[in-house]
This record gives sequence, C-alpha cells and structure tokens, in this order.
Amino acid sequence: MSWDFHKLFVRHARDITAALRRRGLSEETAADITQDTFVKVLVSPPGRSVTVHNPAAYLFRVARNLGIDHQRRERVLRRVDLSAEDFAAIIDPTPSPESAVYDRQKLALTRAALAELPERTRIAFEMHRLDEMTIAEVAAELDLSTSRVWSLIRDAYDHIDARLTGL
Repeated sequence: MSWDFHKLFVRHARDITAALRRRGLSEETAADITQDTFVKVLVSPPGRSVTVHNPAAYLFRVARNLGIDHQRRERVLRRVDLSAEDFAAIIDPTPSPESAVYDRQKLALTRAALAELPERTRIAFEMHRLDEMTIAEVAAELDLSTSRVWSLIRDAYDHIDARLTGL
C-alpha cells in the first residue's frame, strides 16, 4: 500500500472532523480523533491481503470506529466536576521522595556556601534574607552604607548561585 498521506490529510481531514462532529463529538475531540485516524492508518496500515480501493472511505471508517470507541469510554467513565477548592483539597502536598532528596542536597550546598562567605557578607545576607530586614535596616545595624550592604548581599547571592549551578 502506498498512499500519499499528506494529500489524503489535506483533502479529507476537515470532512472527517465534520463527520465526527455530526456524531456529537466536541470540536477538540473530533480534531484529536481525526489526527489519531491518520496516525493509526500510518502506523498500522491495512494488511496486504486487504485490497483498499477507496482510501477516503477506509479513513472515514477508521475515524468512525475511533469515535465510537471514544464515546463508549466516555459513557463508562464517571465525571465529577470539582471546584478549585475541592480539587486543591485532593492534592497531596507531600513532596515526592526525589524532591525531598534534591531539596536536602540543595540545602546542604547552600549551608556550605554560606559557611564559605566572609563573616560580614554572611551576616548581612542572613539579616536581609532570613531575618527579613530591609537593606537600610541591615546597613544601620552593621554601621555600613546601603550601597555597601547591597554589594555584600549581591556577592552572597552570586556565591551561593555559583555553588548551586548544575544541581
């Protein structure tokens, strides 16, 4: 079998989608099933013993069968409409084991990077980031200019970022 799928798609995809829509499928579902039809025929063409003289009819039949299968699945599946609050209540907020390990590694590297900083840089960073003090408050506490405190904090961020790069 040597069909020109591009030409078949250009010629018949819109009609197949319209036929699926007439069978009660939504626009999106019909478009998806149309694509699935061409993929299915491309991946698994009719057997060599089957003579298909009308590729369009064959595509429509495959699309119809896929549409019926979809509608059967839809009838079997039970749908529940949830509000955003109800959906959020279902979600398990517990991080995955991989995330927990990754976060622990990242925290250990961050602690090591903080320990490597000069004392005044580390203190300025911790006051600003951990104690949530403003740059002006840190500057007053350390008796430094705000531009110097900003420079220390920026250096701390750069150092920590360099240590965490690639993780």
